This record gives sequence, C-alpha cells and structure tokens, in this order.
Amino acid sequence: MARVVVVHGIGHEWSGSALMGRDVAPALRDGVRQGSGLRLDEEDVACAFYGDVFFEEGTRSLGVPPWDEHDVEEGFEAELLTAWWAAAAGTDPAVTAPDERGTRAFPGAGWLLSQRVRSALDALSGSRFFGTYSDRMMVFALKQVRRYMNEPPVWQEARARVTEEIGPDTRVVVAHSLGSVVAYEALCEHPEWPVTDFVTVGSPLGLSLIFNRLSPLPEEGKGAWPGGIRRWTNLTAPGDVVAVVHELAPRFGGVADESLDNGLKPHSLLRYLTARKTGRAVAEGLM
Repeated sequence: MARVVVVHGIGHEWSGSALMGRDVAPALRDGVRQGSGLRLDEEDVACAFYGDVFFEEGTRSLGVPPWDEHDVEEGFEAELLTAWWAAAAGTDPAVTAPDERGTRAFPGAGWLLSQRVRSALDALSGSRFFGTYSDRMMVFALKQVRRYMNEPPVWQEARARVTEEIGPDTRVVVAHSLGSVVAYEALCEHPEWPVTDFVTVGSPLGLSLIFNRLSPLPEEGKGAWPGGIRRWTNLTAPGDVVAVVHELAPRFGGVADESLDNGLKPHSLLRYLTARKTGRAVAEGLM
C-alpha cells in the first residue's frame, strides 16, 4: 500500500483514483524531491477518490443542472456563499464587500434570498478566483459541501474511500479543500491507523460553518486532534478564498500553519503539491 495518500477536494467529479493519480502522484513526488531531496517511487503515492459520491449511480453523464440564484438554499449554502464573497473581497480589490451599501447580502436588507444570492454570484464572477466559474458550477460546489456536511450516506461513503487506501505502510495523508474535512474526520474515526503526519492544503476546516459541524464535535471551542497524528502541517496560499480561515492552530492547537504562494491559481491542488513546503512536510513523515 502507498506510503502517502492524497485526498482531493471538489471539482473532480468525473475522475477516478487512477486517473487522478496520473497528475497528483507526479506533482507530489516533484514537491517532495524539490523540498527535501527525497525521491519517491510511483507506488508510494495513492489518491483516495470520492468525487462520484455526489451523483446518483448512472447519472454522471447528465452533467451539472442549470442551477442559478434560485437554487441556493437558505442556511448553510447561503452562508457559505457569503463567506466566500467576504474572503474574495478581502483579497481582491475588484470585489465589493458583502456588507457595503447596495450589495443586498443580508436578510435585514429586506431583499429576497435569490436577490442576495444573485449579488454574491455577480460579485464572485468578477473576482480573480471565481472568474472562470459559471453560476451553475459555483452552486454545484456549494451543494457538494452542504451534502457532505449534512447527508450521512455521502460522508460515510467519502470517508470509506479514504479507508480503502490506508494500509500498513501509510504514514502521511495529504488533503486538499473539502478533502481535508473528509480526511480529518476519517483520521478521527481511526486512531489505530499507522498514519503519523497530516498535511492539509487550502483547507476550510477553520471556517465556523464547517468547524462547528465536524465529527467529533468541537468541545469548548477546540476541535479534536485527529487520530494518532504526531504532526499536522497546514499550508495556505494568499488569495485562497476557499480556505477562508488560514490558521488552524487557534481551532485545533498544535497545528503548524504556513503560507506559500501559488501565483494566479491560489487554490490549485497541483500547485500545492509541487510546492517545496508541502514536499518538506511530507518528507518529514517518511523519514
């Protein structure tokens, strides 16, 4: 079994573990070599794939429904969209903040939910980060996060996919975006795993909307330490809107928070994996 398991985030619904591995494994091997000089073999890296759990069996070819502002649900989805909007406004001068006059962001403004969502989608469509996303893809992303956090069949199957890839030789789990939530909860469920090092990249684990719904639930404002992990490194790029909260140590304690630059693609999984800092963090768990 692989010594390092990578858990992807959203946006890989039409892929698979072997297909993703063609890009993910070489990227991580490059990062480890550049960051530490350690050379990994092909079989040292595996990808835990769960993207298809968001589709009903046999329906992936239908693509993403033509969702728009009318399809975003009140509560979790609307709150997550507003969090992304606020994060984008904090790093991109082209994005108007949601609390500015005329942006229609909050219920107290007297606007319908769909009007507030429309403002958010319009603002994000003009951002550097979400500029290439269509409305339907942004809504699709919101619904994936909400479904993982709220629907047992989804989170159970996603965590099971991680379990399938963990073997007696696995020492490091690297997890990106929503995958960091999946991996964190899987590690908490399995303290008996031989995994010693957890590396999160572009993680939203610090966002209150996510943090307060984690399993196990946080106690007195502190999240549980995952399984038998001895080192947890969290890497975030400036401008990574999905991460929102870039430091996890205040939430979980003991996390080594670091920043790195991914250029014009701050949330890119491959750019995170090829980074020297990521490579060094992975190598520490293998030495």
